[in-house]
Amino acid sequence: MAIKTFNPTTPSRRNMTVMDYSGLSKVKPEKSLLETLKKNSGRNSYGRITVRHRGGGNKKKYRIIDFKRDKMDMPATVLTIEYDPNRSANIALLEYEDKERRYIIAPNGLKVGDVLYSSATADIKPGNCLPIANIPLGTIIHNIELYPGKGAQLVRSAGGAAQLMAKEGEAAQVRLPSGEVRYIRMNCTATIGQVGNIDYENVQIGKAGRTRHRGFRPTVRGSVMNPCDHPHGGGEGKSPIGRPSPVTPWGKPTMGYKTRKTKNRTDKQIVRRRNGK
Repeated sequence: MAIKTFNPTTPSRRNMTVMDYSGLSKVKPEKSLLETLKKNSGRNSYGRITVRHRGGGNKKKYRIIDFKRDKMDMPATVLTIEYDPNRSANIALLEYEDKERRYIIAPNGLKVGDVLYSSATADIKPGNCLPIANIPLGTIIHNIELYPGKGAQLVRSAGGAAQLMAKEGEAAQVRLPSGEVRYIRMNCTATIGQVGNIDYENVQIGKAGRTRHRGFRPTVRGSVMNPCDHPHGGGEGKSPIGRPSPVTPWGKPTMGYKTRKTKNRTDKQIVRRRNGK
């Protein structure tokens, strides 16, 4: 899909861009696949803020997405391609032969009327779901499972694409969008193709209000706070950080500080870290 620009009728309109949704089906979402979403505004069960900068935003309903693709060897026709407020990618409504309907993440190039399969013998075409053992080397994939039968967990956002690099015994090497290469079990499934809505990353928000509509509240810089509120706070006028590196409100360094556990059980699954080390 293309990106729409505007005439600069206001200062924020000058740089604002939005996705052109003309390529989506003009329908209401499938009612049987909707769920109510409760707002928590970053609070836990005690009412304390545990995640900052959350709250407000437009009301939305959750679309139940089929990440497992466990209806095997049954053709599914693409009825619609729709907007999903809960994710950056678009979603496609499938109708199976037995009339059951499910949403999937829409891969790039998927069109209404296409027929998709989830099968070990399915064709290598965008939207088909296969075990990694049955996918040829070099294929671009998304919606990758980490544990067989659990459902896709990796490469699900707009424009995401991983590549199958090698197969060794019971595991395959997959290069993820971050550049990391890791082992994935051969009996895990993946979907062929790249996630659609590729231009999503080029959209310019343009004004603060659009971010508020998405449920995010403002971020206040630590340097404008008092010393009791932030390690960067206090001092006359504009003061330097006064430390070797910037820190969080709780004193943890924020530049180059390693936060990954040193004894992580999945370390042995990673062939190459995303920074090449």
